This record gives sequence, structure tokens and C-alpha cells, in this order.
Amino acid sequence: MTAPGLAGMTASSGLTRAWRRSWVPLALLVVVVLGAVLSVLLFSAQPKSNDYLDPESAGPGGAKALAAILRQRGFQITDAYTAASALADAGPAAGRAGVTLIITSPDLLTAGQRRQLATADAGLVLVQPGAAALRDLAPQVRVAQASLPISLEVSPSCALAGARLAGPALAGLTSYLVPDGATGCYPVGGHPTVVRYLAAGRGLTIVGAGLPMANAYLGEEGNAALALNLLSSHRRIVWLTPQPVVAAALPPRLPGQSAPALVPAAAWLVVLQLGIALAVAVIWRSRRFGPLIAERLPLVVRASETVEGHARLYQARRSRDRAAAALRQAMLGRVRPALGLPPDASPEAVTDALASRSARPAADVTAIGYGPHPASDLELVKLADELDELEREVRSR
Repeated sequence: MTAPGLAGMTASSGLTRAWRRSWVPLALLVVVVLGAVLSVLLFSAQPKSNDYLDPESAGPGGAKALAAILRQRGFQITDAYTAASALADAGPAAGRAGVTLIITSPDLLTAGQRRQLATADAGLVLVQPGAAALRDLAPQVRVAQASLPISLEVSPSCALAGARLAGPALAGLTSYLVPDGATGCYPVGGHPTVVRYLAAGRGLTIVGAGLPMANAYLGEEGNAALALNLLSSHRRIVWLTPQPVVAAALPPRLPGQSAPALVPAAAWLVVLQLGIALAVAVIWRSRRFGPLIAERLPLVVRASETVEGHARLYQARRSRDRAAAALRQAMLGRVRPALGLPPDASPEAVTDALASRSARPAADVTAIGYGPHPASDLELVKLADELDELEREVRSR
């Protein structure tokens, strides 16, 4: 029987060995889990992946400065980041009149969401809509030219009071074809970049770029005045900043803004987590194992058995040439010191020395030491015998 104390010590030592073997993988697993939890928490705290013209964003592409000016002037701004929340505040079910619904990136919305927003009982302000967004929200307007060069010297050139009071402002990046009865301002390339008209009893305003509203450009030229005049039709403003539905949909990029700046912060946290996990794994697998320890061989192999094993391998592979070369090289290596020759002596010198110490002619000695490879096993055995006989003759004299 095993004593209770001895059994307890055995169990304790087993647990200790198991802990030493598994603490590094467990620590790596804990780091990965904690990183995932942290990423989820931070992603939940910052769900917005598009802050372009966001009224709560203080970045260069945000619109916090414009929203602050509007609030100081008594405007009520409601932030919305989904089409459903925007419809709840500006849609037909809201039951409120006198609302301006501004959509900063309409192309990030799906076709169904845009068709729902088209039913909103509010004035629409669309920022740089593309052809798809215009088909659902303003079908009377079409894109004339996209990706226009930026210019800060464009005059209103229209009868719109808000544009004339603002004066020159940052021209849009997209120009449009004006429908009948519409007012077009700030023309670039012969087509206006700001369009305003009435449809179904509500006003629609299309701005070819959101740069005049962005924090980085609000103080230049007449940008601030133009943005305030375009959004001052009603005291209540529902500000919709759509979020990308798919990862490939990115918000518009400001001039000089790099692509990594558009990557959400949570994505960088995941990259950081994977980097830490990789570093821990590298440190774990590259640990030192200590000095080398000499280990006794499990058995001793006789030299004759080794030679026989090599011979059988040569025979199995029919490597008579290699076997003959090994026999000749071994014999010559043994007799050179007896002949007083260096290891790098030429074949002619070795042949002359062997012929002088044996009764064989030089031609036979050359054929034995440097001749062609044997063509059969019998010739190989004969060559081995001749090499042994030649070595005995040389050593006997």
C-alpha cells in the first residue's frame, strides 16, 4: 500500500509538472480572450465607422463646428446614424412640420433606405449624391460631371439669396444638370454644383461637396455663410450621417487625407491584439532549452557489421562505381605514407612509386589504382582482391 503522505506528494508533483507545461499556452489564450473582449467593448462604445460631416465629430472631416454655430443660433439638431432613426424624427409618422433632413453621404445608403427617406415630410439637403442616390431621392436631377477640381474662387452666379449673400465659396466636387424651374449656383465647367428646387411642396437642395461644411474648410471664403444659409430653412434639423453597410463602402476622403485614417479604431485594436499574440508565441517557442547533454548510444555496432551494411546498400543500388572508388581511395590513402608521398601527389607519381615497390608493371598498377569502374559484381570482387594484394606487396618491401 502507498502511504497517504506519499500519494499526496505524488499528486502535487504531477500537478506542478502539468502547470509548468501548460502555463504559457494558457497565458496566450487569456491574452487573446481579453483582447477580443476589449475590442468588442470599444467597438460598442464607438459604433460609428463614418464620421464624415458628423455633427459630433471634431476631426477635419467632421461638422461639429457648423452644428455648434447652428445650435447657438437657436436651431434644434437631432443626430441620426440610421435611416430608421431619421424617419422617426422626420418621416410622415413623426407628425412634425418644418423639418430639414440633411443626408451627408446618401450613396452609403441602400436603395430601399433611400426610397423610404424620399417619403419624409421634410426638406431635403443632399451632400454630393451620385447617380444612384439621385434616382431615389431627386429623380429630376442628373449628374453632369464628377470628380471636379477643387477651386476656392467660384462665385454664386445665381439668384439664390443665400448664395449671393455668402459670396465666393468652395465649389463642389460634382456638378449637376438643372431641371426646369430649379436654381443652379456656383457653376463649374458650365454646370452648377449647388441646386435648389421645389418638388411635391417641399424644398430639395443638392450640394456637390460637403467640404464647405467640414471643420477644415468652414473658415475659408464664404463656406460658413453658405452652409448656414442652406440649412436655415427650418428651425428643426435632422442630421443623418449614414454608416457603411459593407466594409468596402468608405466615407468620402478629404484632400490630403490618407486611406489608413478611414479605418475604424476597432480594426486597429484587432491588429494590435494579433501582434501581441504573435510576439508571445515567438517568445514562448524561442526559449532556451539549456546546454547539450551527452547521451549513451543504446547499442554498439561492430565495424564489420557497418562495412557489411554499406556493402549491401551499394549492392542494392548497383553502385559499383562508388564502391570501387571508395576501395581505391582507402588503399591509396593507406600506402601513400609508406611511399613517402604527400596526400596531394599526382596519379603518375603514385603509380611510379607503387610499380617500384611491387613486381607488377606500371600499366597493371595504373589499371588497379586508377582504371575504369568494374562492370559486374565479379569484377568488383576481383578489384578488391587485387588492391589487397598490391598493398601487401608494397608494405612487404
